[in-house]
Amino acid sequence: MLEPSSSEEEDDDLNTQNSFTTQDSLSSGYKSGNSLLEPPGAHQNGGPPRAVSPMSVDGSTKTGPGGRIGDGRGSPSPSLTSEKTLTEAEIAEKQQREEDERKQRIQLYVFVLRSIAYPFNAKQPNDMIKRHHKVTKDGLEKLRTKVDSFLKGETQIPSDEAFQNAVHCYTEIFLKSERVSGIVAGGGLSQHDCREIFRHQIEKRIRTLPEIDGLSKDTVMTSWMAKYDAITKDDEPRRPGQRLPTSMLGNEVMSKEQLYDLFQQVLNVKKFEHQLLYNAMQLDSSDEQAAAIRRELDARREKVSEMERNRKLMPKFVLKDMEGLYIEEMNMAINTLKGNLESLPVQQGGKSEKSNMLPKSIRGMKPRRRSSMLSRSQSSLSRGDEVDESHVTQLSKSDVVLTFQIEVVVLEVRNLKSVPGTRIIYCTMEVDTSDKLATDQVEASKPYWDTQGDFSTSHPLPVVKVKLYSENPGMLSLDDKELGKVVIRPTPLSSKAPEWYKANVSKGSQDQELKIKVAVRMDKPMNMKHCGYLYAMGKTVWKKWKKRYFVLVQVSQYTFAICSYKEKKSDPSEMLQLDGYTVDYIEPAGAMFYHMNLEGGKFFFNTVREGDSVLFATEDEPDSHNWVMAFYRATGQAHRPAPPVTTGKSSSLNKNQGDADRARKHGMEEYIAADPITFDHHALFAKLQNLSLDWRLQDPFASLGWFTPGQVFVLDEYCARYGVRGCFRHLCYLEDLLEKCEKHQLIDPTLIHFSYAFCASHVHGNSAKERSDGVGTVTQEEKEKFTEIKERLRVQLEYQLTNFRFCFPFGRPEGALKSTLSLLERVLMKDISTPVPPNEVRSVIKKSLENAALVNYERLSEEARIEADLANPQEDMVGEVIVPPSRKLEDLIRLAELCVDLLRQNEEFYAEFQNETAFAWFSDLLVEHSEIFWSLFAVDMDNILAEQPPDTWDSFPLFQILNDYLRTDDNLKNGKFHQHLRDTFAPQVVRYVDLMESSIAQSIHKGFEKERWEIKGRVPRPCVGKPSNGCATSEDLFWKLDALQSFIRDLHWPDPEFGHHLNQRLKLMACDMIESCIQRTYTSFETQLKKGILIDATTYVLPSEICAMVNVVLDAKNQSLKLCAVDGVDVDKSKKPDENAKTKKHKYHTKIDDQIEKTSANMRVLLIGKLISVLEKTLGKLSAYDEGSMMGSFLSFANKKINVTGTGVDLGKSYVSFVRNNMDTIAKRITDDLWVLNIMEKWYFDQVQMLSTWLTDRLDKSLHPFQCTCLAHIVKKIYTEYELQGMEEDKLNSNFYQQIEQRMATEEATCVLQNAEANENGDDSDDERRRKQVEAKKKAKARGDNKDDDDDKLQRQQSKVSVPGKGPPQPGKGPPQPGKGPPQPGKGPPQQGKGPPQPGKGPPKPKKMDSDSSDTEGEEDAKKKTKPKGKPNPQGKPNPQGKPNPQGKPNPQGKPNPQG
Repeated sequence: MLEPSSSEEEDDDLNTQNSFTTQDSLSSGYKSGNSLLEPPGAHQNGGPPRAVSPMSVDGSTKTGPGGRIGDGRGSPSPSLTSEKTLTEAEIAEKQQREEDERKQRIQLYVFVLRSIAYPFNAKQPNDMIKRHHKVTKDGLEKLRTKVDSFLKGETQIPSDEAFQNAVHCYTEIFLKSERVSGIVAGGGLSQHDCREIFRHQIEKRIRTLPEIDGLSKDTVMTSWMAKYDAITKDDEPRRPGQRLPTSMLGNEVMSKEQLYDLFQQVLNVKKFEHQLLYNAMQLDSSDEQAAAIRRELDARREKVSEMERNRKLMPKFVLKDMEGLYIEEMNMAINTLKGNLESLPVQQGGKSEKSNMLPKSIRGMKPRRRSSMLSRSQSSLSRGDEVDESHVTQLSKSDVVLTFQIEVVVLEVRNLKSVPGTRIIYCTMEVDTSDKLATDQVEASKPYWDTQGDFSTSHPLPVVKVKLYSENPGMLSLDDKELGKVVIRPTPLSSKAPEWYKANVSKGSQDQELKIKVAVRMDKPMNMKHCGYLYAMGKTVWKKWKKRYFVLVQVSQYTFAICSYKEKKSDPSEMLQLDGYTVDYIEPAGAMFYHMNLEGGKFFFNTVREGDSVLFATEDEPDSHNWVMAFYRATGQAHRPAPPVTTGKSSSLNKNQGDADRARKHGMEEYIAADPITFDHHALFAKLQNLSLDWRLQDPFASLGWFTPGQVFVLDEYCARYGVRGCFRHLCYLEDLLEKCEKHQLIDPTLIHFSYAFCASHVHGNSAKERSDGVGTVTQEEKEKFTEIKERLRVQLEYQLTNFRFCFPFGRPEGALKSTLSLLERVLMKDISTPVPPNEVRSVIKKSLENAALVNYERLSEEARIEADLANPQEDMVGEVIVPPSRKLEDLIRLAELCVDLLRQNEEFYAEFQNETAFAWFSDLLVEHSEIFWSLFAVDMDNILAEQPPDTWDSFPLFQILNDYLRTDDNLKNGKFHQHLRDTFAPQVVRYVDLMESSIAQSIHKGFEKERWEIKGRVPRPCVGKPSNGCATSEDLFWKLDALQSFIRDLHWPDPEFGHHLNQRLKLMACDMIESCIQRTYTSFETQLKKGILIDATTYVLPSEICAMVNVVLDAKNQSLKLCAVDGVDVDKSKKPDENAKTKKHKYHTKIDDQIEKTSANMRVLLIGKLISVLEKTLGKLSAYDEGSMMGSFLSFANKKINVTGTGVDLGKSYVSFVRNNMDTIAKRITDDLWVLNIMEKWYFDQVQMLSTWLTDRLDKSLHPFQCTCLAHIVKKIYTEYELQGMEEDKLNSNFYQQIEQRMATEEATCVLQNAEANENGDDSDDERRRKQVEAKKKAKARGDNKDDDDDKLQRQQSKVSVPGKGPPQPGKGPPQPGKGPPQPGKGPPQQGKGPPQPGKGPPKPKKMDSDSSDTEGEEDAKKKTKPKGKPNPQGKPNPQGKPNPQGKPNPQGKPNPQG
């Protein structure tokens, strides 16, 4: 370990100084009050700049309480400008003040050095709470930058959306908060706090996430925290092995060297000044420091005695009787210090002997066992600890027993000639009478060893014997042959290096020049302070002048003895106890006073006591000086012996004297020689504590005012050693902490509470026995200072409670607000035993929280105003700016959001006080604080709402924001502000509902007048996102009703009665509107259905308007359950017995479902009637072929001769095609499948019944072949068609159908038409193809595929294209006339391939519908290749009754015949 004055450490320090700032004027401005004029003073005394200082964190230069901090590069002290403004006298006064300040700091540093060098009252605490690194302003910006980089995706850290949202929320709420910047400026935010706040926020988020199988929420929490650590990790980690600067050791126990460096920074002492002081004060000598302490205690005892004689020297006390008690306390404190010093184990003095270790080339040396030596030395002093300081106790020889550890290493033998090279040799070692130890056996040609022997002896003058043996080769020999012997007499001062010793051999031996290389190391025990040979003579001891071996032994801290020893003796032959003796140099002439003829000794000194004296002498001067200084430290005398002036001085004397000369040259001697008893240590300690606090608050840790373990240790040691009163210490500490609080630096309230409780217990008169420091006296200064601090503390606490959101943002520091409340209660106490009345504490906190509400609201209003100005700059406006009401309302809504966030943060971060038993009433005060806060908001809200124009609804979001928060807060729900909010918005809600009801009614009236009944086609509404049904007017109606009910429901009206009233009113309104809708729809349905059918009835297809109307009614049925029922129950069913009277007049509203069902049934009947009329007309055509009628005979003849009317199959296929087309239209365009199935069943039943009736009427007649083939085709195909639509077998195979089937079988047997019919009907491929087509349409409808395209194309085909299978339109038909509604089917464009369309013929034929099956195209090609039988119709000649020629008609799938 290098000494503090070593050049290597100094160079190390000098190389790193320039990267840190200096602080020389830190304390000068604090006392003088001229901090702005104080210079940096970094080099005012010359020399290199000071080492590491934490006053500049993150490279930024900060201003301390005492002045500016320099940049560490030696800038001139005052600026040139300030020098010119000062007179010469002022400059001189300023320089003198700076010089006085420097002297005071150096003197204070001297006392601190002594406290660190030899502590005996305190130790460094190792149980203090760990302080985390604080976040600086630059650190906060870096943290924000890192988080922003992560959110932008610039990092490689994997994340999901949930974690991204959590980090974004953390950034917006916490990192970008102005309050966080405030706490960072106050030095109270640590990196640990940031991490814990993030943890707190994600805990709430993760609790709301759904459970995931196989992934616990704890795992998610751990993963997220690991990602946060990866985001915020330090970019520049410390290199392994790099030594930490002192400022980074805020939590560790420091070594002495680190403590020296720490207080160099605190007191702004230069490194070279420290080195001068260290060497001159001999801080590395524990004996010197212990002697200095003994001298200080003796001086304090003399001062106490003087005070006892002259009471005017005492401080002024609160009571006169305390003066005697003060004397007792001072004596008790001195005795305590003496006891503490006496209880310390005796330390080994002198410098480290590591430099005298054996060279590394020597192998096998074992390390010294220091611990065992320490335990043995302490045990030897156990009896000495019982020495009583009140009187001198005579020591016995058993009290000065010494124990020495001796290490003997035999290394090599030289000049061994008497034995052959192959002979085995070895050595033995022994000390006095101890057991012998032997080395390893080696050959004589290689006489080398590395064996070490450890011995323990109590002889100050031991004898070490090393013998060399050769192994006897004889078989019967018992002893080995001794070749030589070395005798060594070591002392603790002997050389530890290996030496060659000549061996004693027998006279006839050949080994006369035999030498053995031996290293002997004799350790000095800790209680031996010095040893050596002296000449001595005294009156009672050592009566004869001769040279003896003396040892200075320390028995205890206050007891020393000088003993003389003889060789091989453990007990002293004579001894002298040094209590009461003084030592000094004496001239040789003065020595003659003792005896005229003293032979031996050149340099003399003597020890003197009343009635006794002893003369000592040494042969050389350095030895004399060392003995005198050892005696000086042992006697504890105040006078320091001065050596006589001689011409020749040894190197040792030159070194010690050189340190003193250098200290004297730099003016340090006056500080070292200053008597501590002459200083006011209370004032010095106040300065030391203030500077230590300044340093601590500027170091890289969020200390909150808590000192480091090293600072606590030094301050405790200083107070105990120099008599600083505990109450004064804590009063100064409180004063410093309050000053920092008033400067908005963050201080832990628990720390203030600790010091305040100590002072209050002292000032209010606890007995000395009850107090930890045993002090019961109270000075007048302490009482006055305590009263002043108490009032300042009360004001500060009220300020902190008023600004609790800014003094303790986000609940940080943790538990600070709770500690503040406890401290306030303690401050309000009149004394330590009488508790303060709860009402008094409550009133103080209530007043503070009332002010807090105003402060918080004003700050939020200002923040909202700044945001509004940034969003809407008014730079070009001149004069008074008039803000429109809408802008004011927007700002008010933003302010409401900020207010809600504020109160939610209060609940989140300060909720711990709502469940505290000690402050059970605090939650009530917080509620009252919130109500006051909202009352301030209510004033602005009322003013802004009053400025809004009538019938504007932009203020409803404001109500939703406020009500959603208030209704979830159990404390504020239905409170004053909540009631005020309800009363303010209730008229607006009623007015809004009234206007909406009128608006919806008008939209129904106007909408249905202009309605075109176009199917909306399941197009999702932008605001709803669900498929729509029906027409535009109905969709708009249902959306408005649903939106209105959703809006009112989302208001969550706080008054249950009014909310129920609104709900009932909206439900009844919906009933009225839906009823009006279906009535108008049904009227339009009847009108549309009355439109006639064209000449060819089988070409009729249901218009899309009819389907749209049906969908409106069906959709109304679905919407009525949601819009007209309360909680899913119909209004009529939800009535209570006592509400019958209220709802009786509205009972017709409860029948809306019945009305919808009735309307739906009527539509079904009318629609089926319309479709049945086509069958009725078709049967009318067949009736013309009845047997016995004149028209039937004519048609039969014409058909046989020239095939004028074709076969009955053509008419049957036309009707089947009609059925198919309308089935597809109904199934595709009507959304309710159940309704579609019902109409299919009813249509089928009516058709079968009509066919049965028509055949029954002709039971007595046989059917014409035309009739037979037509009906046979219809009967077979409709069964298949309806079976494909999903009708059940029992409904298809009804009695009517069975009768028809039997009759047709009979008629077909009668008519010999089987071959022709087979040719006309084809095979079963048509049925199979139709089956596939229907199934494909059903699947497409179920999936919702191509709905929009199908609907658009179907509408175009119905309005522009003829029904498949009917050929091109007849000439002269032209386009449909305007005003006739959608065009009828069958009036479409001509066939493809016939050239461009003629005028009036409409656009070309559209493409085939997407719903048709794909396999029909191949079948169409196959049909084109097959030539049908029969003769073609003459070109251009129409068929009878407008029917196409059988040879030219298309196939049942609607594809044109190749010959057509």
